[in-house]
Amino acid sequence: MKYERVKEGVFLSRPNRFIAKVLTGGREEVVHVKNTGRCRELLTEGVKVFLQESDNPSRKTKFDLISVCKGPCLYNIDSLAPNKVFGEYIGKLFGDVKLIKPECKYNNSRFDFYVEYENKKAFIEVKGVTLEEDGVMLFPDAPTERGVKHINELCDCIKEGYEAYAVFVICADAGLYFTPNVERHKEFAECLKRAQQSGVKIIAFNCTVDRDSINIKDNIEVRL
Repeated sequence: MKYERVKEGVFLSRPNRFIAKVLTGGREEVVHVKNTGRCRELLTEGVKVFLQESDNPSRKTKFDLISVCKGPCLYNIDSLAPNKVFGEYIGKLFGDVKLIKPECKYNNSRFDFYVEYENKKAFIEVKGVTLEEDGVMLFPDAPTERGVKHINELCDCIKEGYEAYAVFVICADAGLYFTPNVERHKEFAECLKRAQQSGVKIIAFNCTVDRDSINIKDNIEVRL
């Protein structure tokens, strides 16, 4: 996944979850944050960030904040990126793909992907991961009832004969392994463990992130 018109900046503050103040090009800009999550561990005053300049002259904000440096590592915080990079990667994960349908409705949920490959049919839910603590990648960074609902309905897919995947895209080349964040949302962690026992495949990938791109790199260990 590529970005155009990328500029460097310095993060100053985040007045609310939608906007941030960034110093770029010698002036302070109010920029759109493409992630409504907390990102408190990443968005600290003085860190280097990268912005994508909009080509829409009528927008209120000229830039989108897409990535941020944490030590030597660059984290993509564009909430649209995990689905896009996984969509580009699907052909490498499944053999003989016959159909890929994004945003596919199933009962009371809308899963990120429905895939038909070989003689199999699968529903896939993708989650982006940016929270790292002591080399461990964690999800979620805040309670997610929507996440619990999605995982439970992946279990329903298994009962009806589909394959089901919960895919965690780590938006950085970071982490020794991935694990659900019991401290932030115990119910989600327990739900994920039950899902694995029911046959849902839990997989995680890390990514190569540059100032103007993000691409899936490797599988990373999952510990439940």
